[in-house]
Amino acid sequence: MLAFLQKIIAALLSMTALFTGAFRIQWDDRMAGHDFPLIEAGEKAEGDLRVMSMNVRCEDNNGVPRVARKHLVVKEILKLRPDSLGVQEATPEWMLSLQADLPEYGSVGVARDNGKSVFRRGESCAIFYLREKLELLDHGDFWLSETPDEPSVYPGAGCNRVCTWALFRVKATGQTYLHVNTHFDNASAEARVFGARLICDRLNGIHPDTPTVLTADMNSGSYGQAYRVMTDRLPDAALTAADAVTYGTFHDCDPETNADWVLDYILCSDDVTVNVFRVVTDGIEGRFVSDHFPLYADVALPA
Repeated sequence: MLAFLQKIIAALLSMTALFTGAFRIQWDDRMAGHDFPLIEAGEKAEGDLRVMSMNVRCEDNNGVPRVARKHLVVKEILKLRPDSLGVQEATPEWMLSLQADLPEYGSVGVARDNGKSVFRRGESCAIFYLREKLELLDHGDFWLSETPDEPSVYPGAGCNRVCTWALFRVKATGQTYLHVNTHFDNASAEARVFGARLICDRLNGIHPDTPTVLTADMNSGSYGQAYRVMTDRLPDAALTAADAVTYGTFHDCDPETNADWVLDYILCSDDVTVNVFRVVTDGIEGRFVSDHFPLYADVALPA
């Protein structure tokens, strides 16, 4: 019944947004005319897990509203077919759309402004997981603030920032792993560093010694202290993968100019073997799906 209601609400929201925004849709996000490497997704090896990260861009993307992009985002996800996926900037409208349009996937995560999974206020850092492959064992959320167990903001940060985690069991093998997903603050480097240290500290108590992957939009490059704090605990999959093809992840619809803007990461604990890492730049239907490129890592868990 809940899934049926979600589909109805998502359809109504989409119709309303399309009607109100019909005259401002510019469709000026085409990839045509841009000269940058088109990196495609590859086939996943048997036995590997595919972990994906994707900033879906909360609403308007270079003149194209969410309602006109949502089918592109769903196609991108289904093209990569991750076993687990961390999304950032998932507004309540995005969550309804994704939950309705990805019936094979379950999801966990609360909204950053009111801590709810239904009747949300604010963006979520939700984790989606392939039900046929993974069993959800445990999950939780905390805020990147001095009061992490309630919706709250770090002093000087631009907004509330939340972190969601989920513990999964691979049904075919019984292996378990922890997926952590977050979005660091855009306005305050101090808030980003605090958030990184808090996550590392929390990992000591959330199913410790469990193989861990973290997906994140860090709003900072590898030169930032937040990145250094996180990678001291969880190495960067782009650097440890046996086969890596990477590119700037935040393109802002101008991937030549912003080719070096890496803001999005997948980090994996030392006991996780990273076989393949990709930033996928080829888009859907000749369009940019978001202002960020999606990325994925194909990993092997310890026996």
